Amino acid sequence: MAPVEGPSSSCSPTSSPIPSTVVPATWVRESNLLWYHRWVIRVLKAGPIPTHVAFIMDGNRRYAKKANIAKAEGHSAGFEKLSETLQWCLEVGISEVTVYAFSIENFKRTQDEVDTLMNLAREKFQRLLAERDKLHERGICIRIIGNWDLLAPDIQRSIAEAVLLTRHNRKATLNVAFAYTSRDEITHSIRTVAEAVGNGKLEPEDVSEELLTRCLYTKYSAEPDLLVRTSGEVRLSDFLLWQSTTTVMYFTETLWPEFTIWHLLGAVFYYQRVRWRMQDVRRALDRFTGEPYARCTDGTAEASGKRKERIGRFLEYVEQREEHQLIQLARGMGVQ
Repeated sequence: MAPVEGPSSSCSPTSSPIPSTVVPATWVRESNLLWYHRWVIRVLKAGPIPTHVAFIMDGNRRYAKKANIAKAEGHSAGFEKLSETLQWCLEVGISEVTVYAFSIENFKRTQDEVDTLMNLAREKFQRLLAERDKLHERGICIRIIGNWDLLAPDIQRSIAEAVLLTRHNRKATLNVAFAYTSRDEITHSIRTVAEAVGNGKLEPEDVSEELLTRCLYTKYSAEPDLLVRTSGEVRLSDFLLWQSTTTVMYFTETLWPEFTIWHLLGAVFYYQRVRWRMQDVRRALDRFTGEPYARCTDGTAEASGKRKERIGRFLEYVEQREEHQLIQLARGMGVQ
């Protein structure tokens, strides 16, 4: 899978070589950590561990160029690194991971590369379904966030099945941002709320930052504690802009396929050093926002209660509608 890719740049001469051992493609790996990795993890666990970590997996194409292999092989190497990193996150104690797998902007690449990426996605999502028993055994919930309307029907069906199959798993969560940009996500949220105001499900005074947040693709997730971007680019590339107000950002020169457990542990250590700054920012923001449902224009408790009830009914309606759409897609019926 391929996130937004930065411009080509020189790579560090100290980067690790291409692995010589071929590992079968899988979403759920066994541990490959050694005793000294586990010792460092135990030390890190004496401090706060981020609950939710987001990754911008940048550098697959530059890795392919560096290694003198086809772009498709570079993207495949990126997927293998994703599955390895997910296992590391579980062992570190990170229970939720969000990855930028494919940006809407990636559709602007050459048709050959887009077709290659879509075929890779088909293969990997089918593999995900084949590994359902492992996902259930480890309690991993899969969510695919993005604009599914931009995807082919067969891909929509595969990801709908994966979401439905794992939705009750609670030990860990993987959010795959696919056909995603933050601008598209915010537009979707605003459109959802605007339609509800237009058809009478909501009143204009019901609209708030909290309500828009609960209509985002990421509504079931907390804000990321830590965001990691590889390849030396220092930007977010339209990824989780709404959700990253108080997120610790960690940027590394390493290309994504060359990301190692040491890079992950370094990111966690950096988070432990600077997280207090973001906590100060969060407390400052909370002083100005407060509980949105507690505020009401006419100031009466009765009006406030009606507002909460109205918003609650609307959010329940949205959830039921999305579940119905998932079931239709999984059955290959499409969404009307």
